[in-house]
Amino acid sequence: MRSIVLSTCMLIAFLMGNAQGPDNRICRLGFDYEISNSTHWGNDRPVVTHILPYSPAEQSGLMVNDVITAIDGASVASLSDNEISQLLNQADKSNVILTVSNLTSTNKQVSVRKDCKNVNTITEDQLAAAFSMYSLESTNAREFVCPFKTITTHDAVDFANYKTFAFAPIDESNRNLETIINETIAKELIAKGMKPEANNPDVLIQTFYFFDKNPGFRGTNRIQTEKEPTFRYDYVKQQMAYFPFLSSNTPESEAEYLLQLGFRLVDQKEQAGRVLWECEANELMDNSYRLDEYAKTHIPLMCMQYPYVKYSQNVKFAVDQKMYNYTGIGYDIDRLDVVSEVAPNSPAAAAGVRAGDKIEKINQYKMVSSAEDFSKAYKRFVKNTMKYRDRNIQYTDANGFRYSMHWDNSKYSDVANVVQNPKSLAAFSYLYYFTPYINPSGTNTTTFSLKRGDETTDVIIRPTVHKELSVRVD
Repeated sequence: MRSIVLSTCMLIAFLMGNAQGPDNRICRLGFDYEISNSTHWGNDRPVVTHILPYSPAEQSGLMVNDVITAIDGASVASLSDNEISQLLNQADKSNVILTVSNLTSTNKQVSVRKDCKNVNTITEDQLAAAFSMYSLESTNAREFVCPFKTITTHDAVDFANYKTFAFAPIDESNRNLETIINETIAKELIAKGMKPEANNPDVLIQTFYFFDKNPGFRGTNRIQTEKEPTFRYDYVKQQMAYFPFLSSNTPESEAEYLLQLGFRLVDQKEQAGRVLWECEANELMDNSYRLDEYAKTHIPLMCMQYPYVKYSQNVKFAVDQKMYNYTGIGYDIDRLDVVSEVAPNSPAAAAGVRAGDKIEKINQYKMVSSAEDFSKAYKRFVKNTMKYRDRNIQYTDANGFRYSMHWDNSKYSDVANVVQNPKSLAAFSYLYYFTPYINPSGTNTTTFSLKRGDETTDVIIRPTVHKELSVRVD
């Protein structure tokens, strides 16, 4: 049950890019990076690997795969990871000027302001993750691996020099399929900043594919197949979905069907015919599957390894999904019934909530100050409601919890009854008040009973539903 334990360490672990500034405040920029060891992209400089939704980094226009070449005018060449971290987190500066390069531009300057909060503030974004078992339909963290093999040229070639692309001629006998494959690849490359160019392109894209019965098939181990369902992010459905593929450790002789799809970027600019980058997927299946559907759902994942390659094979992906009610209230992590701060221009600020207000109740649910009390009640809620979950939708989450399941549609009223039990201490269920199993009334407003001095008043807040989705190479 480790993924459902609410502890102080877990609550503050969601902060990204934090640095303690003056007056005991925590500041974040909202992005992750790693020092590149690739001669093709970054080459010993920081490469942005993740942008946190609703963060200053996202608002600044910083992008995944951006190469940071300078911080506040200081070159990052030859700097250690620790020295780069210090430049990014200087306490006396309210923003950071990054000089970045990507497939679109060179030496572009991006200003990222710091988002600073009290060191003891826990946000609704963090609480939504901590209390995700209230609504796994809305908030969950998943991981999956795709059997992709990615190779690059051994030559020290900077992929930033290649800006345009074209496709090899289409095989007329498979025009519909190849058109779908090419259009899907083109969409991804254009989003990265490359441009189609029919005449004299920098790279020529060649595709290859195969689907047929496995001539070496000896029979499928059905028990193993049923134990290891394959879930991946589906770019067509925009959600995690089941795929009829066998796990990567399944012997090929147990796969009735084989599928292969790949494409390569061939140099046309500096050394004609040289393969710069190639990605190939090889799937094992016990049922038939359409190549065009595979292309639409998996080419976007394959392209996430260009221009920066992290894995040569078996690429690991992380999917973080959140949808929760945002009021803008930050809670005091030491006393969760006290408002630590209120975000400017937020629904809570508009309703008149102030830092220092003591929260007596949220909706009809009593507030307590102790994170430990909330943790005990939350674990009890999870245990008592397992029988109301749909075992047909079961998966292992990113924390290794094997019994992650959505609610059974026919048990929504039972779930709501447990939520409304005072022993559940379900004050933070307001984060999912837009769902029918938390709030059957369907009215997404939240009432905070606030004590300010000797007076207690009810404040009605109409929250904004924040939606976050992050799919990245982990």
